Amino acid sequence: MLSRILIIVIAALAAVLSLPAQAERIKDLASTQGVRPNQLIGYGLVVGLDGSGDQTTQTPFTVQSLQSMLTQLGITLPPGTSLQLRNVAAVMVTSTLPPFAQPGQQVDITVSSLGNARSLRGGTLLMTPLKGADGQVYAVAQGNVLVGGAGAAQGGSKVQINHLSAGRVPNGATVERAVATAFLLSDRIRLELNTTDFSTSALVADAINRRFGNDVSMPLDGRVIEVRAPATPAERVRFMAELENIDVVTLAPSARVIINARTGSIVMNRTVTLEPAAVAHGNLSVTISSQPVISQPGPLSQGQTVVAERADIQIKQEGGALMQVAQGANLADVVAALNSLGANPGDMLAILQALKAAGALRAELEVI
Repeated sequence: MLSRILIIVIAALAAVLSLPAQAERIKDLASTQGVRPNQLIGYGLVVGLDGSGDQTTQTPFTVQSLQSMLTQLGITLPPGTSLQLRNVAAVMVTSTLPPFAQPGQQVDITVSSLGNARSLRGGTLLMTPLKGADGQVYAVAQGNVLVGGAGAAQGGSKVQINHLSAGRVPNGATVERAVATAFLLSDRIRLELNTTDFSTSALVADAINRRFGNDVSMPLDGRVIEVRAPATPAERVRFMAELENIDVVTLAPSARVIINARTGSIVMNRTVTLEPAAVAHGNLSVTISSQPVISQPGPLSQGQTVVAERADIQIKQEGGALMQVAQGANLADVVAALNSLGANPGDMLAILQALKAAGALRAELEVI
């Protein structure tokens, strides 16, 4: 009985060791919990446009925003004043607040038209507060909008290069408030793997323990690894710098085929294998042609000319010969076997699903 168990263990180890392995840094495999960017958003006005702003009759919120801003600046418009503006556009301003950002730091912003402005080229974004998910203001944006495009229209003709209703302002926002992080609030930090995998979680924990000693790291599940870190900020930063560059020898990823049903794209990794199979593939095409038929009335019949339509429908089906697909042990063999079928990407989706159902495709299918 003992010898039989030993044989099973040796066979399992041989199977694991036979898998191709690769070394990756921990910083490429995981991220630190609590160290992440935060999205900011704000509503503002872009002025100084050369007649390419919002049409106020169709975007009344642009006029309302301008009136509110003028009121805050101490300018009161006479009652019943109707503003007809072409040089102003309402925009949404978005930005990403990087981890550990401090007040005074500058970040890039993206400005996108909210109304029907034709172009934001040459405009200036007025002071716009940027808020986080909690509704608090974390940055203030302002600056000249850079649009990477050009366009011209005259006499019903229009030429446009790239997109004119969105642009960027480099260093256009100044951070006014720092985001609290839990990085220094506990004596332990948690690493989150980019992809859930129990084997990788255990390998990362073992690699950390080999570098810093036993019981420093412990895997909590297939995605989170808990690490005991120094308490002082300086020591913790150096500890994280060393931890991120530890090489971890990981096993080959699981075999997977990604199928984009909208574009017909098919991507597979190197661990996909193919068992021998036979596939019959044929194409069915339907052609519909229409020709007008004119019926003329007889002389002096006081009839009217009638235009009818004659349709011709033809169905053509190419022969679907049964083709043998050879076994493929690596990605090159799998691609060669699938290309031998002569199918287009749309038909290949159905063939891959059929091969998976028949047990000939050793991979996980994921349709996006």
